[in-house]
Amino acid sequence: MYRVFEALDELVQTVEQAYGVPMTSNCMVPRNEVLGLLDDLRNALPIEIDDAQDVLDQRDEIIGGAQDRAQQLVSDAQNQADALVADATEQSDRMMRDAEDRAHATVAKAQDDADHIVGSARRDADNTVASAQAEADRLISRGNEQYQRSVTEGEAEQARLISETEVMRRANEEAHRIVDAAHADSNRLRNECDQFVDQKLASFEETLTTVLRTISRDRSALQRGAGVSGSLDSSRSPRS
Repeated sequence: MYRVFEALDELVQTVEQAYGVPMTSNCMVPRNEVLGLLDDLRNALPIEIDDAQDVLDQRDEIIGGAQDRAQQLVSDAQNQADALVADATEQSDRMMRDAEDRAHATVAKAQDDADHIVGSARRDADNTVASAQAEADRLISRGNEQYQRSVTEGEAEQARLISETEVMRRANEEAHRIVDAAHADSNRLRNECDQFVDQKLASFEETLTTVLRTISRDRSALQRGAGVSGSLDSSRSPRS
């Protein structure tokens, strides 16, 4: 900014010291010197003007990146939720199958033992028929008891598995929470992006306003110093 004011002062001094054109309010100024001062003035304008233009050019890219990230967060959250629900369902089904397999195995073993005892008793029917039958009945009874116990345990296991649907409910709640958090992050990123662009534009506006105000004031001073009474077009000096 110091070079801007310095170049303006030099322009004013050049015009004030220029030779006047007789019978007119115009003056003759050295073209190369004035053009050099104008180049210095243009090069000395604040770099914030270019920075603000860069922010405007990159605004769509910044917003697009934030939206892509938000969509990725939502997609990851949905995938995680689906994985939690699938895992809970698979675990419940596996435990139910294990309980049914144990019950069927217990009943089958009891029946095999009973058949084996009855077969052995029949081979010794002359002496041990009654004893074998009693033993077979006892084993069948015990098998029925074990079967009933297995069924009861299976029903209890089934009830427990049903209660484990709470795991699925919690998984769904966690999934919804993750998705909501992803949406919140998306909105936050979008707001931060808008605030960043707005701050850069505000800084650019403030700098540009200051420069324009300074240039306008110095032009007025330049015109007053040169004695200009008409418009800038009518008072422009002829090129040498």
